[in-house]
Formats: sequence, structure tokens, C-alpha cells
Amino acid sequence: MSDFAQTVKQQADIVKIVESYIRLRKAGATNYTGLCPFHKEKSPSFNVHAVRQFFHCFGCGVSGDVFTFVGKMENVAFPEAVRIVAQKCGIPLPRQEFSSPEQAAEARLRTKLLELHETAAAWFEEQLSSPAGTVAREYLAGRGMTPEGIKTFRIGFAPDSFNALRDRLSPMTDQETLRASGLFSAKEQGDGSQGPLYDRFRKRVMFPICNEGGRVIAFTGRILGATAENEKSGPKYLNSPETPLYSKGRILFNLDKARAAIRQAGFALLVEGQMDCISVFLRGIQNVIATSGTAFTEQQAAILKRHTSNVVVNFDPDSAGANAAEKSIALLTEEGFSIRIVTLEDGLDPDRYIREQGVEAYMGAVRGARPQAEYLIERARVAFPGASAEQKVKAMNFLLPHIRRMPEALAREQFAADAAQKLGIDSAVLREELRQAALKRRDRVEERATPLTGVEKLLLRALAVADPDGETARRLASGAVVQHPAWFEHLGTFAALQALAVRQATDPMDAVEDAAQRGLLAEVLLKETKPPEENEVASAIQELQERVIEKQLRELRGPLIEAARDQGSAEWTALWERKLELDRELQKLHRKDKESV
Repeated sequence: MSDFAQTVKQQADIVKIVESYIRLRKAGATNYTGLCPFHKEKSPSFNVHAVRQFFHCFGCGVSGDVFTFVGKMENVAFPEAVRIVAQKCGIPLPRQEFSSPEQAAEARLRTKLLELHETAAAWFEEQLSSPAGTVAREYLAGRGMTPEGIKTFRIGFAPDSFNALRDRLSPMTDQETLRASGLFSAKEQGDGSQGPLYDRFRKRVMFPICNEGGRVIAFTGRILGATAENEKSGPKYLNSPETPLYSKGRILFNLDKARAAIRQAGFALLVEGQMDCISVFLRGIQNVIATSGTAFTEQQAAILKRHTSNVVVNFDPDSAGANAAEKSIALLTEEGFSIRIVTLEDGLDPDRYIREQGVEAYMGAVRGARPQAEYLIERARVAFPGASAEQKVKAMNFLLPHIRRMPEALAREQFAADAAQKLGIDSAVLREELRQAALKRRDRVEERATPLTGVEKLLLRALAVADPDGETARRLASGAVVQHPAWFEHLGTFAALQALAVRQATDPMDAVEDAAQRGLLAEVLLKETKPPEENEVASAIQELQERVIEKQLRELRGPLIEAARDQGSAEWTALWERKLELDRELQKLHRKDKESV
């Protein structure tokens, strides 16, 4: 967290910020409750802790600090959430608002960068046609590219030179503008300054990336002659960095050429790579776009929604592609898209499939794309095979985040019913859990947790201490959890205790990543009156230690009875000595109890 964000968080009153969005009522000395704004409910389960400055909903499980709340309410990223909270608190922003001259300078910079990228694209095209571009032309021919296709996508070649493009563009502008273009790199000098500029793209086939208006704003360069042993060649694909023109999460490759075809076909075909996109487009399927190897973003979804609400997804079948597909499906579902998924035979990507099987076969695969529910259920079956209840619960919890994102309750219930049938969930209890989780838009099947013990509550409070006066108690609890995890591992809050024991973050809620465990911590802290004393923590730790020893003694009884048939054996002797050792440890703890009374 930046210094400014930390300053804002320290000065912000989360209760007042939350009350600017929803109605809260006091529910104790430090707690406020209200109806959760993140899911529909009739009884308030949304809680705000005024002292510890966090919120938690016991209905949907969401929790976080003031920035998390504002970010979810306004649907903005962290930096924008910080800005909104700062404005609400009357805290001046650290940067000066652009004046008209500065805005004009920014506009001039963008214009110049567009000019530089257009010149660079034309220069790369020239290099592809030159003798130096022979290897690049052979590579493209091997990928089935025709001269017409190369011209359509303005594919070029960056020669193996550190300064050829720099020399071409330098007469057009100053060094700082060249640096801002993303077309060049520079090494940091010993004094921290940037060294001379050199060409970022070298010995690469160059694919221009255009904005929706068709203007070149960035490039992807595919290395030539790279091998697994030749790491000095750099990554296989090298993209332009973020620039005033280009933000990867806001651009859909080929949308400038595909817009009309998308509207005519009534859907967009979404593939993972630029070469996949080009190969499909040039064979007549022109409603195709690509994400350049990343999962879909909200900004990309908003852009695409202007053209269609139907998407067919055809990502690469490897694990990275499957994960990207699932993330894209999740976001597109939440944004109200209708989604189908293409799975190609033999694990081929679209480019290779269409070259080997032909365009008609590929069009048939697209027409036969499976609905997202069918695809995801099959993914769950493959990822979590077996008939055990544990595997079926894992499969259900894999599906539930996708089901939750569906806006319509009827669609969610149908998805859940299909999943139960195809996963072979015969248990009426599991089927009902899945149905209820789908209807209530939960991410997981609820687990029937036992109530927290007094020891757990006390240890959670001790480990969450932020007040210097309670530091001794916190260190005592932390040391015990770290040094003797066996004393605590049977507790339902063991994961939270471990995370808190080694936490670096000031806010204990930030240290616990698991949502269920964070909910238990929130439950304890919302009811907290004062931090525990050192002697209370010591007593709780001793109680756990005694329980562990007593359990070990109980577990020794059976083996001892069996070994007693031969009391002279080494096994009986070892077991008996272990029992005596445990008895001594337990008696020592009991004497300690009496001495403290």
C-alpha cells in the first residue's frame, strides 16, 4: 500500500464512508450492522467494526477495508477507490490536476506517438521485403501466410539491430518521446539514470496492434530461431509495454477489422493468440478477436458488449489456456454474455487445426460449440475424478463461482441440477446444498462448522492484537503456534491461527486469506471487548498442551495392551517408557496449574 493510501486509510472513518452508501445502525460499543449491498437479504448480516476499521458480511462472506468496500460499490480498481475515499474525507490528492496547457501537451504526445507507430509499422513492412527479412518470410510461409494476408495485417520484420529503428525515428522527435513510445529499451546506469535508447524489438516477426479505429498503437514481436537452450534470445513473444497509447487490458486484437462481421454473425469468436486470430480471419471467419494470451478484463468486456452479447470461446487446450478460458467465462458470464466453448480434437490450437483439418472442419467445430455449463461440468469431472463425497464437494465448489455469476436465478438452478446429475451426486443432502448455494449465489457449499471454543476465540483475539499494551500476549501466542503447531492443528481455526502468527500486515484481516477462516476471525473481533491478558493466553496454551498429551495417552492404551503379552519385549518397553514420559509431562502441567492458583 502506498504512503498516500495508508494516510487516507488512517484518516478515513469506515462507518461514515459506508453510511454514505447504505443505512447502518449501532449494534454494540464498536459495531454497526445493516443490509449487505453485495447480495439480496431481508435480515441484516453486514457488519462494520468502527475501531478496527473493517467490514464483514456473514451472509455472502465478503469482507475488507474501506478501499475494498468503495471499490466494490463503485466497480473501480484500488487506485480509483483511494481517490474516491480521499475526496469523501476532504484529503487533497497528491498530484496536481491537469491544467489546459498540460492537457494540450498530453494530446500532442499522443498524436506524436501515433505518428511514430505508423512510421515504425511501415518501416517493419519494408524490412520484411528486404533481403534481411528472408527468414521471416520463410517462417510466415510455413505458417500458411500469403502475401495478401501479410499485407492485410501489416506484418513486418524487426532486423537484428540495436539502433536501426532508433535511427529511423530519431529525426522525428526528441529522446523523451521516443522513450515514451515503448518501442525502445534502456539499461539503468550506475547513478540510477537511464542509459542510451536501443531497439526493443530485434530479429522478430512484427504484428501491429491497432485500436478500434484501426490506428497502430503497439506491437507484438515473435522471435525467430529461438530454442529452449537459447534463453538470451528473450521471450518467444515480446509485447509493447504500457504506454499513453496502449493498455493491454483495454484492447481486443483485430476488433477494428472484425466489428462488422461480429454484428452480422451475431456473435464474436474469441481466441487466445494473435496468430490464431489471423489464421482464422484470413480463411473467411472474420468475426474473430483475440486477447493476446490473457484472460478477459472488465474493460474488454465493456468494449465487446457494444457489438454483441454472444461469445464463442476457443482458447488453447493446455492448462494455461484452460485456466484463461475459465477466467474469461467467469467474467463474461457476470457481464451478461451468452457463452459457448469450442474444444478442438487432438488438443490442437485454432491456427494448427484450421491448417491441418481445413476451414470447413473448423467451422463445424464452432457450430458445435458446447454451452458453458456443459463445458465446465466436464472440466469439473476431469479435475476431480472419483465417487467419494470429498471429490464431489470439490467439483461442486469448482463450479459454484461460475454458477454464482449467472444473473438469472432460473439459469443458476438449472446449471446446479445439470451438475448434480452429471457428477453423479446421489446424496439428497449434497444436491440440496448445491441447489441452495446456486440460488443464494454462494461461491462454496456451506460446511457445517462447530461453534468456536473459548480457547480459539481467545487465541484469535491475542494474535490480532495491534495495541502495544497487548504485544506480550500476542508474542506468547505467536511463539506457541509457530514452535508447537501440533498443539493447535486439531482446531477448526488452525489456518487462521497460523496466518496470524506470522503476519506482517498491520491489519489482521488482511493476513487471513481463506474466506471461511476470515469470517471466523471477523465473528470473534466483532464481539471483542478488550484484548486478552498474558496469563489468559498462557492458560489457554497450557490447556491445549494438556489435551494433546491426554490424546496421546489414550492412543497408547491399545498398543500397550497388545504389547503386554510380552512385557519383556523392546516394543513394550518403548511404549511403557513413552507412557511414563507423557505422565510426567502431564503431572508437571497440573502442578503448574496449582501453583498459579
